[in-house]
Amino acid sequence: MNVGDRVRLLTGREEGIVTRLLDNELVEVAIDNDFTIPVLRREIVVVAAEETKTFGLSASAVAAEKKMAANGAVQAAKAAKAAGTPTPAAPAKKAEGPEAPPAPKAAPVQKGLYLALTHQSPELLALHIINHTERDVLFTYGEELQGKYRALYADKLKAKSVSAPLGHWHLKDFDKWPAPVIQLLPHLLNDSTAYELLTKRVQFKANSFYTSRQATVPVLQREAYLFQLDEKPPVPVAVAPEKLAETLQQQLSGNAPAKPAAVAPVPEPAKALVAPPHEVDLHLEALDPEAAKAEPPLSNTAILKLQLEAFEDTLSRALATNMHEIIYIHGSGNGTLRKELHKLLSRNKDIKFFEDSQKEKFGYGATLVRLK
Repeated sequence: MNVGDRVRLLTGREEGIVTRLLDNELVEVAIDNDFTIPVLRREIVVVAAEETKTFGLSASAVAAEKKMAANGAVQAAKAAKAAGTPTPAAPAKKAEGPEAPPAPKAAPVQKGLYLALTHQSPELLALHIINHTERDVLFTYGEELQGKYRALYADKLKAKSVSAPLGHWHLKDFDKWPAPVIQLLPHLLNDSTAYELLTKRVQFKANSFYTSRQATVPVLQREAYLFQLDEKPPVPVAVAPEKLAETLQQQLSGNAPAKPAAVAPVPEPAKALVAPPHEVDLHLEALDPEAAKAEPPLSNTAILKLQLEAFEDTLSRALATNMHEIIYIHGSGNGTLRKELHKLLSRNKDIKFFEDSQKEKFGYGATLVRLK
């Protein structure tokens, strides 16, 4: 019995997915994806794929599938609404009603390393790493939640292979998902090239998550949400042969540097870090006058993206240059930008406090941020 297996309780008609192996006698099972319970291994049996193909789903399972599909669509709509974007097309199975338009055909997936999320059921997703390259890959997997990192898994992936499930997440908890942090090191036996370690942190957003759906992904050969981890080709590290011989001699004589010498790339000159102004106007006219006059005009989503990027850039520069405070002028409007800024500020451990600024001048259209 493995994580991801669909099982049935011997004492009832309920079915679910194994999400964790708690110990030798106990596993955790997601029942209809509404809740998880610990169950003794002897009290459940794995549902074979052949059984479903031959006899179909039971009436209770069909009802559960429809319920989970509806729940998945509702949660996706809530997540998209919170992000201020149109409701994405849910990945759940079709319920009764008008037929949804077919998903647009995606371009063929190029070779590379990917994070894939596949449906174990309409609402439960499993995470995998796909190695769609000609090299082996050493990797580590961890999760970052509320600024805290936790290492969870390390293994080696052969060329053209996929990892075991690294986690199981519920769509209904989309806004609570941690950020996967993945380290990747390509490797090929007897290869003449060494590569740099690649570290990738993936942050899921409602407005882009469902557009990442691919009808058939490589290696897995099934539908999945696909995120590329190596947007650029692996970076080779040049190794100097004459230095290797010198280092080997030192190691044999006992005066070892522990690692073989390598030719370090010439560092790029450091860019001067410029402190932002004390007051930062986040109105589109101030950030990008040309974009403000563009025809057709930018969508609200595109404008919000530009404003948040300017906010994050100026805040990081303010912290790096030891500013004590900074004021963001965001306007009143419908309050969307103000709400997003306050949400990001409340999660930043480098912020002492923030409050509405100069109400007599801006009303609720500006926020003062005091930095630690």
